[in-house]
Amino acid sequence: MSDNIKNMTPKQIVAELDKYIIGQDEAKKYVAIALRNRYRRSLLSEEMREEVSPKNILMMGPTGVGKTEIARRLARLMDAPFVKVEATKFTEVGYVGRDVDSMIRDLVEASMRLSKQKRMDENSEMAEKLAEDIIVKSIIPGGPEENQSGGVSIGNIFANLGYKTQKQEYEENKQKEYEASKDYSEIQMAREQVREQLRQGLLEDQIIEIEVDDVPKTNQLDNNEGMIAIGNIFDTMMPKKTKRKKCKVSDAKRILKEQEAQKLIDMDQVTDEALQNAEQNGIIFIDEIDKIASGNSLRSGADVSREGVQRDILPIVEGSVVNTKYGPVKTDHMLFIGAGAFHVSKPSDLIPELQGRFPINVELSNLDKEDFKKILTVPENAVTKQQKALLETEGVSVDFTDDAIDEIANLAYLMNEETENIGARRLHTILEILLEDISYNLPDPSVQDVVIDRAYVQDRLREKIKEVDVDKYIL
Repeated sequence: MSDNIKNMTPKQIVAELDKYIIGQDEAKKYVAIALRNRYRRSLLSEEMREEVSPKNILMMGPTGVGKTEIARRLARLMDAPFVKVEATKFTEVGYVGRDVDSMIRDLVEASMRLSKQKRMDENSEMAEKLAEDIIVKSIIPGGPEENQSGGVSIGNIFANLGYKTQKQEYEENKQKEYEASKDYSEIQMAREQVREQLRQGLLEDQIIEIEVDDVPKTNQLDNNEGMIAIGNIFDTMMPKKTKRKKCKVSDAKRILKEQEAQKLIDMDQVTDEALQNAEQNGIIFIDEIDKIASGNSLRSGADVSREGVQRDILPIVEGSVVNTKYGPVKTDHMLFIGAGAFHVSKPSDLIPELQGRFPINVELSNLDKEDFKKILTVPENAVTKQQKALLETEGVSVDFTDDAIDEIANLAYLMNEETENIGARRLHTILEILLEDISYNLPDPSVQDVVIDRAYVQDRLREKIKEVDVDKYIL
């Protein structure tokens, strides 16, 4: 359980979501309660904890109103394993396509990445020192005595048991003599100077040769997700292959730090933690769930497969055990969030058993002009802020006036009403058209400040958008 969530009330969770998502207060409230209930459940006795299952949520609303974004921000907020899947990708058992178990395997993979990264971050400081030592030694190599490899041998095994061979005693004595020699002290002094230069960032562009792990590229097919590759078994039994690589010191730092951090982590511990995290905190967002609902009672053809997918998803949502390459995973306490537009079908068209597994139904409202204005200006990742930042990299300052924001919001709303309603995604379309010429002609030393006002918006959109008669919307 993330430390963030332990200290956050549902109101604070909603306040965090408000930074990125405009409106949809009811949906935010429900997901905040679901998130807080996880913390409450963790405080219960073990017997009671097993009995309490999460209340899955079904979100209904047109595309582009924030369904996916709510779930994604929720997972990021609590640092939980999260996967988004499309229900239309799955097929009934016996048909060609992805099986529903693959969503759980994807979640476990996401959980493994989180746990592994967490452990690597904990070992970051130690890994940095080890990487630094390797870089310094590659710039100032030692004598032959220092560079002798300590591979696995019968002699080393006996040494570990307290017995030493004559050869080992000879090598140890030789090492001690070398460390007492003048050459060794000179090498150590030179290394200290290099280490100081390295820490000051003076060697970043120097080319060095380092030894890195030779990791073969694996290509796993979807159909074999649950199977363990035979090559992986042999890889764990055989010693790792290495290769020499020339690169800049700046790149070597990153490569070696990651490599050394990887060596410091206990993969058994990471696996146990990842499975536990996936089971207790995992969030699976099933999008387009309305596409597997059949509105007609006389089902035939593709509808048969749709209902089959619902029946296959049912045990996953109800709670079952799925085999993954890291071990069996229980789905009883994972939070499932279903989402769909439901403009052709309705939630009651889902099979009754599946409806019962999504007890919380929340309808997301269409975005109006005021919502669009807020989306353009309020969120920390607002599309206008993104465009400003992109063009600033070319030395151009872009400023959107208040009346321009008002006009963009008005046109986005009217275009959604007139044509297909694609929600907030309409804003991306409009802004790309607005900034197309400016962006295309950069870099241009003569262009430094650009002011986008209502007149500019009207002029650009009248010229560019052919499929909608914008003139009748411009007063």
